[in-house]
Amino acid sequence: MDIAKIKAQVEECLNTAEEIEKAGIIKDRLNTDFREHVRYEMFKFLSYLSMGDGQFASREESFVKETVGFTAREGMVRAIIMSEHLDSPEYSEKPSFSLKCFVLADAGGKMKDNKRKTMTFINTFRALGQAYIACNDITTDAEISALTAYVGMMEKYAKEYGLMSPKGSVKESDVEKKSVEEALEELNSLTGLEEVKKDVNSIINLMQVQKLREERGMKLPSVSKHLVFSGNPGTGKTTVARLLAGVYYSLGVLSKGHLVEVDRSGLVSGYIGQTAARVMEVVESAMGGILFIDEAYTLTAGKGEGDFGQEAVDTLLKAMEDNRDNLVVIVAGYTDLMERFLNSNPGLRSRFNKFIHFRDYTPMQLLDIMKSMAYKQDYVLSEPAKKKALEYFEECMADKPENFANAREARNYLERAMARQAGRVLKVKDADRDTLMTIEPEDLED
Repeated sequence: MDIAKIKAQVEECLNTAEEIEKAGIIKDRLNTDFREHVRYEMFKFLSYLSMGDGQFASREESFVKETVGFTAREGMVRAIIMSEHLDSPEYSEKPSFSLKCFVLADAGGKMKDNKRKTMTFINTFRALGQAYIACNDITTDAEISALTAYVGMMEKYAKEYGLMSPKGSVKESDVEKKSVEEALEELNSLTGLEEVKKDVNSIINLMQVQKLREERGMKLPSVSKHLVFSGNPGTGKTTVARLLAGVYYSLGVLSKGHLVEVDRSGLVSGYIGQTAARVMEVVESAMGGILFIDEAYTLTAGKGEGDFGQEAVDTLLKAMEDNRDNLVVIVAGYTDLMERFLNSNPGLRSRFNKFIHFRDYTPMQLLDIMKSMAYKQDYVLSEPAKKKALEYFEECMADKPENFANAREARNYLERAMARQAGRVLKVKDADRDTLMTIEPEDLED
C-alpha cells in the first residue's frame, strides 16, 4: 500500500471526525476539536508500535510526519509512551475515546450517508500500523503482536455493537472478489475462535508488512506460509482456510486464491507408481491457492507393507519446496494425531512451523451457531426453544466424545428440529408466516 493511499484513508477518518462532532454525538468536553483528537490518537498508536523494535529512527519520523502530520523526535515519542501509559497492557485492551465515538455514530445511525465509518476507522489503523512497521529495516514479532492486539481490540468492540455482522461462508467462486478488509471482517465476525482469529490476524499482518517491504525493495526475512490446523471436527478449520486463501490472493501472495480440499483417498493409490502421479495432479490443481489436507495424519499412520502414504508425503514435500512461492499447504486433523504426523518425518516438521489450534465451541457459542444457521434458512428459535437448545448443548459438552462434532452437531440438531417442526406445522390450519418460521421447544430433541 502506498503512502498516498494511507494519507487518503487518514484524511477520510479526520473528515468523518468533523461530521461526528457536528452531529452532536460527542458529549465530553475536549481540549481540542475531535478531528485533532483523532489525529493525536493515530500518533499515539504509532508511538505504541515503536516499542516493538525499541527505536524511532529517521524513517519512522518521516512516516509519522507524512501520514498523520506530526513532527516528532525520539525523545517526544518516549515521553508520550510514558505519559500516556502506552507500555501498559490496558492500552491495547481498552477502546479509545475516538473508537467509542465512531462506534456510537454508526450504532445510532447518526451519519448522513448511512455508511458504516467504524470499519474504515479500524482499517486505517491497520494500514497505518502495517506501513509503519515496514518502513524501516527491522520487523519484529513484538511489532506484529502489538499491531494484532490493538486492531483485535478495536474489532472486538465494534462486534459488540453489531458492526461486524456475519456475511455467511465464502464460496470458492467469489473468493477472488473479496478485499483483505472484507475477508478479515468476515473472519473476525465468526462465532468464537478468538485464539484462532488472533493467530490468523498476526499471519495476515506479517504478510502485509512483507508485501510493503517488497514494494520498497527491502530485504524480506524467510517466512513459511504452510500451516497446521489442529482440533476436533466442526470447529471452523475449512472455513478459516478458505478465508485465508482469499486474503492471500488479495495480498498477491497467491495468484488464484482458491481452496482445494483433499484427504488420504485423494492422494494415495493402491498401486506402485500411481501415488506420486496422483499427488502431483492434486498439487497442480491447487497451484496459486491453498491445498487443504484433512486428516493428514492418516498418510503416515503405518498401514503396513503395501501402503503408499509415505510416498504421498515425500512427493508432497518436494512439490512444496519446488512451488513455495505460489502454493500454501494446510494440514489438518486431531491435535494428538497431528503431532504424531509431524514427528514421523523430519521434513514435515521443518516445513510446518506454525500451529493453529481450534478449540471446541462452548454451549452458548453452539447456540449462536445454531441461531445463525436457522436465520439463513428463514427460521427463528422462540425464547423457550433457545433455552432448551442451550440445555441440550450443555449436556453434550458435559459428556462429549473425543471427536465431538461441534458446529456439525449444531447443524444436525437444527435439521432434526426443522423436520419435526414441519410435521407439527402441517397440522396447523392456515399457518401464518410466524408459525412457519418459528421453532418451538417441542420441535427439539430432549
